[in-house]
Amino acid sequence: MELIIQIGLLALGFFMLVKGADYFVDGAAGIATKFGIPQLVVGLTIVAMGTSAPEAAVSITGAMSGAADIAVGNVVGSNILNILIILGITGVIATVAVQKSTLMIEMPFMLAITVLLIVLGMSGNELTFFEGVIFWICFIAYLIYLYILAKKGTEEEATEERPVWKLLLFIIAGGVVVVLGANVSVNAATAIATAIGISEKFIGLTIVALGTSLPELVASVTAARKGNADIAIGNIVGSNIFNILFVLGTSALITPIPYQASFLFDGVIAVLAGVLLWVATIRKRELNRPWGIFMLVCYAAYLVYLLQLG
Repeated sequence: MELIIQIGLLALGFFMLVKGADYFVDGAAGIATKFGIPQLVVGLTIVAMGTSAPEAAVSITGAMSGAADIAVGNVVGSNILNILIILGITGVIATVAVQKSTLMIEMPFMLAITVLLIVLGMSGNELTFFEGVIFWICFIAYLIYLYILAKKGTEEEATEERPVWKLLLFIIAGGVVVVLGANVSVNAATAIATAIGISEKFIGLTIVALGTSLPELVASVTAARKGNADIAIGNIVGSNIFNILFVLGTSALITPIPYQASFLFDGVIAVLAGVLLWVATIRKRELNRPWGIFMLVCYAAYLVYLLQLG
């Protein structure tokens, strides 16, 4: 009976994710149109920060409660999964166009701060208050860049007829439903996996890791299917930037974050995943199905390696 209840909750969680993402992306795209803001900027800000709420909650709460060691693994693991799984699935479902600024500025910036994370983490085997300040300075610079990007797009003619309050309600309500749906899905999936005898390690590497990235997944796939490609790519690139600079930066300001030597491998994988995304999209300025499939294969290989570590 318990198993049937958990399966029902899993279905409910996925329904909440899909419907929440639908309203969330609809509201975000509407705001972009209403104010003549490029969809890319909305993807890099509102959608990226909204869908990163689970990672932020897990890492910052962990830092405040003295369990800061979960922060780096949560962020790095999520960033790898965001690119290889989420953009992989999105690319398989729909060909996703990529803007020139994303290829030339946002992706290289994402790669640079990932390398910065590795260098700062390995230099003293922890992220200190000072390094948290460095991340926050980079984050503020990033926000200034986004402000300039948004100002450039305000000359576009607005054609959105729905009132601003309704669009904001869509974003807020959709975001809340997505995060709640992710929590319900993860808890139910974990209970089902435990009931049928799947190991905790495998649950942690798959269900829980995917769980905090479910909002990014449904938002990106929904945006791609609705033709809002800039939101789909911007969501992931922006989310990865936000995860490192805001989530780890804020966590490091609260308490020093241990950086284990084993994180070096995962950090390198995160960099390689970013390079793969850049290589996949640089030529045609789009992410297509063959590259999406290749990304999923790469994540499967990474997962097999992790499982072999025991």
